[in-house]
Formats: sequence, C-alpha cells, structure tokens
Amino acid sequence: MDLIAVIAEELGLKNWQVAEAVKLLDQGNTIPFIARYRKEVTGELDETVLRTIDERLEYLRGLEKRKEEVLRLIEEQGKLTEELQAKILAATKLQEVEDLYRPYRQKKRTRASIAKEKGLEPLAQWILSQPPKGDASEEALQYLNEELGVLSTEEAINGALDIIAEEISDNAEIRKLIRTKTYELADIVSKAKKEERSVYEMYYDYREPVKRIPPHRILALNRGEREEYLTVSLEVDPEQILPLLEQYYLKGGPCAELVQKAVQDSYKRLIASSIAREIRAQLTERAGEQAVKVFADNLRQLLLQPPVKAKAILGVDPGYRTGCKWAIIDDTGKLLQVGVIYPHPPQNKREEAKKELLRATRENAVEIIAVGNGTASRETEELVAEVIQENNLPVEYIIVSEAGASVYSASPLAKEEFPDFDLSLRSAVSIARRLLDPLAELVKIDPKSIGVGQYQHDVQPKVLERTLGGVVESCVNSVGVDINTASPAILKYVSGLNSTVAKNIVAYREKNGKFRKREELKNVPRLGEQTFIQCAGFIRLPDGDNYLENTPVHPESYDLAAKILAKAGFTVQDLKMKTAQIREALSRFAPEELAAEFQAGVPTIKDIIEALQRPGRDPREDLPRPLLRKDVTKLEDLREGMVLEGTVRNIVDFGLFVDIGLKNDGLVHISQLRDSYVRHPLEVASVGDIVKVKVLSIDLERGRVGLSMKEV
Repeated sequence: MDLIAVIAEELGLKNWQVAEAVKLLDQGNTIPFIARYRKEVTGELDETVLRTIDERLEYLRGLEKRKEEVLRLIEEQGKLTEELQAKILAATKLQEVEDLYRPYRQKKRTRASIAKEKGLEPLAQWILSQPPKGDASEEALQYLNEELGVLSTEEAINGALDIIAEEISDNAEIRKLIRTKTYELADIVSKAKKEERSVYEMYYDYREPVKRIPPHRILALNRGEREEYLTVSLEVDPEQILPLLEQYYLKGGPCAELVQKAVQDSYKRLIASSIAREIRAQLTERAGEQAVKVFADNLRQLLLQPPVKAKAILGVDPGYRTGCKWAIIDDTGKLLQVGVIYPHPPQNKREEAKKELLRATRENAVEIIAVGNGTASRETEELVAEVIQENNLPVEYIIVSEAGASVYSASPLAKEEFPDFDLSLRSAVSIARRLLDPLAELVKIDPKSIGVGQYQHDVQPKVLERTLGGVVESCVNSVGVDINTASPAILKYVSGLNSTVAKNIVAYREKNGKFRKREELKNVPRLGEQTFIQCAGFIRLPDGDNYLENTPVHPESYDLAAKILAKAGFTVQDLKMKTAQIREALSRFAPEELAAEFQAGVPTIKDIIEALQRPGRDPREDLPRPLLRKDVTKLEDLREGMVLEGTVRNIVDFGLFVDIGLKNDGLVHISQLRDSYVRHPLEVASVGDIVKVKVLSIDLERGRVGLSMKEV
C-alpha cells in the first residue's frame, strides 16, 4: 500500500505535501517547528493537518506491520493463497485484516473443531455444496465411527452443521455485511440493573437507534454499565438480517433446509453477539475520539486565556473547617505574602477575616482577588464582595477554576517551589498565578486533571495523553517562552526539549545568570545542534543582546530579517524604540516582491514581516479579558427572562456551561445557542468567552439554572 497516496487522498492534499511532511517527521522534526519554519517545504500545512498526517501514518504503518504478521501466520499453516494474500494487502482497515485472518486464528475447542476431529469436515462441505440429488442421511452413513464417537447419522449431520455454522461466522464478507446492516438497523437498549436514585435514571428504560446515538450518551451508558446501574445491549430483529445470509448461502436442492438451519444457528449463536461487541467497541472508540477532541479544544482555549496583568493579585483557596488560605503575588508571579482566615463555620470569625483581607489588600496594592471555585467558594465570594463594597476599594474579583490545583499542590514540583507550605497554601498561590498567566501555571498540571471535557476519564489514557500533550505543546510554542523566567514545567513543552533538558536549562541559568542570546543554549548539557534548531525560534529573550530574539524569527532567518529592515531604512536595534515607524514602513512592502528580491519563500517573508511589526507580542493579549466582578449574584435574585453576562467554563456535546456568578454554572443547551441549527457548541463559543445569556428556568431545589443565548 502506498501510504503517502492513501493519506493524501484522505486529507485532500497533494502527494508531495504528505511525502515532505513524512520525511520531516521521520527526521525527528517537531510538528510546531515544521508548521512554523518549513512552510515552503510542505506547502504551508498547519499544525492540525500535520498532526492528522502523523496519526494516520502511525495507524497505517501499524496496519502494514499487522498485515505482514497475519500473512506470516497463515503461510506457516500452509493455507495462504494468492487471492487471500491480495485481499489482505488491499485492506485499508485493521478490522478488515482481522476479519480475513479470523478463520486461521488459533481457537479454543469449539463444537466445530470437535466435529472436525471426528472427521466430519467432508460431510459439511458436501451439505454446503447443496447437490441437486442425494440424501444427507445416506451420505452421513459413511461417517459413522464408534471409535471417534459418531454413533448415528443425526450426530454426523449435526456435527457437519456446526462446522458450516462456524465457517459462515468466519466469512469476512459476511461479517462486513452483517456489521453494516446491524449498525443501520439496531437499537442500543439500556435497563436498570438496580432500582435506586442515580445520575443514570434517564437510562433506566432507554432505547435509541445505534446510528443516531451521540458520543456523550455512549460514554454515559458505558459508565452506567461499568458502575452496575445499567444493563446495556444491542437489539435488532433477526428477521431483518437472516434473509441476507440465506440469500448468500441457499442454492436449493435436498440439503437447502439443513444449510438454512446452519445459517440460523451461525447468526444466533456465533455472529450476532460477536458483531454487537464489535459495534459497541466501534461506538466507544468513536465516542472516545469525540471526547478527546472536545477536551482538546477546551484545553487549548483555557491555556490560551489572556494573562491578567495587575500590580498584585490575591488568590484565595476557600474552605470551611481548615479556613480560607490566601496568597499574594506580584506582577511577575513572585510570592509576597500568605495567610489563613476563618470566616465560615465552625469558627465563624467573619469580621476578623474581613479586617485581615482589607489589611493585606491595602498593604500590597492588590488590584484583583482570585477566588477558587471549590468548597465554600460562594460564601468566600460574598465575603470578598463585602470587603470591596464596604471600603470602596479600587479592586475587582474573579472566580477561578481550581481544577487540578490539588494535583499540583501535592506534586514534587510544588514541594520544590514551596517546601515550607502545606497543600492548600500552595493551591492559593496557584489560583493567583492562574489569573496572572494561565499557560505558565496550568502546564504544571497533568492536562487530564484540568477538567474541561466530557467523560475524558473513560477514554484510553494513551490516546488522551498523546492528544492533550500535543495541545499543550502547540499552545506553549504558539505563545513563545521567556527563557530567563520559564520553569522546567513549561520549558519541557518547547519544541525539541524534554524534561531533562528543561531542568538543565534552569540549572545553567541559575549557575551562570540570565541568557543574553539564543546561541548560549548550545552550552546547556544535552542540548545539541539539532535540538537548538528545533527550539530556538520559540525561545524569547526580552532583554537579550539581539532584539530579533524577542520575536519568532528563527536564527536561520536573522540575515533575511536584517535585510528586510534595512530595505525599510531601519536596523535590528530600532525594533526596541521605533516599532510604530517600522510597522508603517513594512506594511507598504509586497511579500511576493521581497521574496523574489531576496530569493526566499513568500510564507517565510510574510512571517518575518509580521514578527518585525509586533516584536514581543503575546498572541493571547488580542483576546478579551476575563469577566471581573464587584458584586455577587444569588440564585434567589434571578428571574426568568433576566439577561446576564457570564463566562463559558466548559463545552460539551450537548451545550455550554456558563458561570454567571452562582455556585453552579448554568447550562445553555445546544438547542438554545442560536435560532439556526448548530452542529456542535464549539461552533458558537470557546472556553473563556464572555457571553450574554437569558435565564430560561430556575430549579431552586437542585440549584440549577437553564440559560439561552437566543435573541439576547
């Protein structure tokens, strides 16, 4: 199989584009590097396409390896024909290869294998051939054998039919046909396994066509079954399937009735349950892919939230019995002060807590207070709002997701950063830093613990880790990393680097002082020339010797960048002071003309011009700031029809969860996103978006609010 041609056709690309991308990947280049600095080579393939090529390449190479193994195993049995070999080599899916291999796979003892041991295979083939004349009972007489345990013609015929049934169930074409028909016609059905209140109640008597069930319901049913609240099965009317088998096998003649019996037995005993398992596995795999996609999209949006610059931020990790831990950081993330207040039960030291918050806020010129959204969050929010309003403070507050904060607090990295603090004090620092620079702080946490998805914990860990790792890598490299302030946690995601090299960079920095130029990275242990090429363009040096090194311009293009600046009448040093003039001058250039003049690619010229026009740019700064508040919203204050502003906290297949200042996020169901049809909520919003919503319904008992974004 020509893997390049297959991938190119699947993705609608030219063969040469895929071939060049594969060559670059096989040479050890990272996807961010190829996407950014090898645009001419690949025809400007972006990261998404490159990752798809990488995944499909891995799948197809695995498929080819499995084909070789299957061919070898069948060859060793002496049963490999030219026709079978051609079918295996032509297969484009692993399922097709496994279907073709099925008759030759070593099986446990079955009714068919026992019948074969009794010498009944020739009789089975005679019956299956359905000769125009002849009687099966008479034919069976010659297979009676007391020594082998065939004592009657009835036993002989039944054994032969067992062989036919297994042969039918092992037929690759038949399995493909039945799999397709079952998928089209079957319902997935769930029943209550135990009658008690649970989150699975809607599935206690549930039925839905397999071909229409959405991915999130598949994962919900699987979890309900795993937790033993549900029994789940596929149901299809056999009368809709059996005629297809009979049409394939029945030829007529005296043996047709026996063959029909074998067909029915094969379907009901061997095929139906096996195909049902395969379809459920297929549905689960597809649902898992969707869950990973949703999580990945949400994670990207969360990581790329704009940094909130402030002189000082006070982070609060709320709690009841153990109190609310608080920490203040400056505009660089450096810890200034920590403390604990006990405003809630059982201590109820509310007034004392307010005085302490007021003192800490004023002494440190705090501009924003970040409150974690965990236990006692809303009570703490009310406390913070009171302190702001009663003292007329020029301060705003925001609720920050705590997801993964406890994972970070207990990690070796947190212990290394704050060895003298307990877990919740570390969490308070993390909450404040998440607001200051979400990307730098969230990369310290295992991505799957950040909690912005649907059923992500039901997905294969390997698939989830690979995808989410790719998202974090993509985000880190799209923003760029200040080599002189970055932690090993974020450096390890820079193109070409790993945990060991990231730690070596920090150790080198601590020993030798700040890096002054990218070239110094080559002095770091285990950071060779190839690694330098991969990482250099994503490293930033705001105070370095060469101001090009505070841009995404790669060292291999420094001369080209200098020529472009010179043509505009400037030098590299002018990037520090004359940004507006440079931006104006470069905007007059035609990239195509510069490319011809300097013998360079148009994409590279465009990227260099963009980088020179905005040196030091953080792409996240172009996004809207998070919604800051000064007052509290209470469930009792809401009225149906009320219009509010909120922050999108999570996106799932069936809608958006929006923080409108309540204890629980409100749900905008997919049907309430727009007047027009919406295929998926990700088309409408991103995590972190500020949206206007209308209150549709209020459930005081369960603390739930239904919202709408229609006509707001």
